[in-house]
Amino acid sequence: MSNKHSATLLVSCPDSQGLVAAIANFLLTYNANILHADQHQDAVENLFLMRIQWDLHGFSLPMESFAAAFAPIAEKHNMSWEVSLSSRKPRMAIFVSKYEHCLVDLLHRWRIGELDCDIPLIVSNHEDCRGLAEYHGIPYHVISVNKDNKEQAEAEQWALLEAAEVDLIVLARYMQVLSHKFVERYPHRVINIHHSFLPAFDGAKPYHRAFARGVKLIGATSHYVTEILDDGPIIEQEVMRISHRDDVDDLIQKGRDLERVVLSRAVRWHLENRILAYNNKTVIFD
Repeated sequence: MSNKHSATLLVSCPDSQGLVAAIANFLLTYNANILHADQHQDAVENLFLMRIQWDLHGFSLPMESFAAAFAPIAEKHNMSWEVSLSSRKPRMAIFVSKYEHCLVDLLHRWRIGELDCDIPLIVSNHEDCRGLAEYHGIPYHVISVNKDNKEQAEAEQWALLEAAEVDLIVLARYMQVLSHKFVERYPHRVINIHHSFLPAFDGAKPYHRAFARGVKLIGATSHYVTEILDDGPIIEQEVMRISHRDDVDDLIQKGRDLERVVLSRAVRWHLENRILAYNNKTVIFD
């Protein structure tokens, strides 16, 4: 029950002595019961990164006063930080085109409680997945996108996302490239999934091209979306061995399995505030 009423602090700053003690002593001052603590030092970047979660039962500092109280420590150590409350569920929008396997998996995990969030809307450029959305009681918005109306389409998407107060966007095989302006609005808040053939097998029909080359491994990668296509900070990856007996349909089926698992892991870790992104890479805290 403690995790249901807790706070999580993510911190990154230049590495120096006494950082763990400074944060722990600050929390102890207000009678915090620390539930989890994990840290990482990047020696190359001289960077300290930490995730610390504590029980709010008995914590004597009101959370609305946390920022002001923590500011002196943050300023002293040049910290970038954010704090989140388990009592507030993140609001997640899902973008999808025609392929439904990732959407089905996310909705199932959300329905059984594996993904602790609210899903106020699903956005698509096709009608194909409307039935899935309606079955789960989630509003489904179709906004057609082509090279001539992309700016107008994204403006409609923005309006929907802002009205729904969305915190996270998941591209569950959404087959459209987001503009630089769109991505700028949601830094490290858009998660995408793609096959790990990039760059060797980018473009159309990657599994067909991989089959023609006789690949021995296929994979999937989830990452945050940046202005550079498929080059954002990687969150999770997985691979599967391929046999000469596998045909193209086998590769596609196995690839879908990987995509589902890898995307759901990335989404769950983001929702649980386990990811810190820096210098186009990530730390995933236990």
